[in-house]
Amino acid sequence: MQTKTIAPSFPMTFPDTIRERHGLWLMVAGGALLGTIGIFVQEANQHPLVTVWFRCGFGALALLLWSAATGKLNDLQLRGKSLLIACATGCLMVLNWAMFFAAIPRTSIAVATVVFHIQPIWVIVFSAVFLREPVSKGQWIATPVALLGLALTTGLLDDLQSVRIVSGDYITGLLLCMGGSLSYAAVTLLAKSKQVIPAFTLSFWQCAVGTVVLAWVPFEFGLPPQLSAWAWLAGLGVIHTGFAYVVLFAGMARLSLGKIAVLQFVYPLAAVLFDWGVYGTTLSVVQWTGVLLMGLSVWAIRKPAR
Repeated sequence: MQTKTIAPSFPMTFPDTIRERHGLWLMVAGGALLGTIGIFVQEANQHPLVTVWFRCGFGALALLLWSAATGKLNDLQLRGKSLLIACATGCLMVLNWAMFFAAIPRTSIAVATVVFHIQPIWVIVFSAVFLREPVSKGQWIATPVALLGLALTTGLLDDLQSVRIVSGDYITGLLLCMGGSLSYAAVTLLAKSKQVIPAFTLSFWQCAVGTVVLAWVPFEFGLPPQLSAWAWLAGLGVIHTGFAYVVLFAGMARLSLGKIAVLQFVYPLAAVLFDWGVYGTTLSVVQWTGVLLMGLSVWAIRKPAR
């Protein structure tokens, strides 16, 4: 009689626990840093394209210096199809950031950031329609729930209930943020191609491409006359694109995909809290309900179809 051999399952060791704990705190720190992006955009008070160009330029420089300091310059080299994908995603990231930065002063940091985070829904829908990827029943159920949450988060239903007139500028801001989330979804789909590019390398090339594509911007709109604006813009590149990305990627390397998906909600939550703490922006009960619905739906939709 044959005996069935069962592979032993080993519990997580102490070093693994320490590594995972470090990864958790790195992800939280990175998400909290990204949550301050809106403050830097508001305080710099520049044209959205000027803000994007500075973020790309300082971000590319910060990532390049980090690669040189850690001896990983060779990791930034791309050729052939990988280079084309990196350039395409770079152009889409420019569009994404420009729309997002333009949406913030028209809505608020909190609303723009939360609305922008509907993008995982577009990724699932586009993957199913264009790439024929399998979608679970739960993911399809989560999609309309997320869209309902999106509608509540915008605050439009609050305005209708109180018979207030919704400003055209606010609507424009919401549409810009939706457009930004769609372009970021396209970036995600391109990054999921068979040509695998490390996240750090892709981030550098996106910033480098953005710097070149928008090289005309300072000639058209001029450079900021205030030194303080330069400091805020440099922070967007060095802190939010250089340092924050390094911290996030280091955290991701220590965690499972499921935990990474959950911890990515630190960013929009931090943005809401910073907007409240710095500018006094508060969300209504209806909007908080929408944020909760979006968070639960996006968390559910990230689970792979079986």
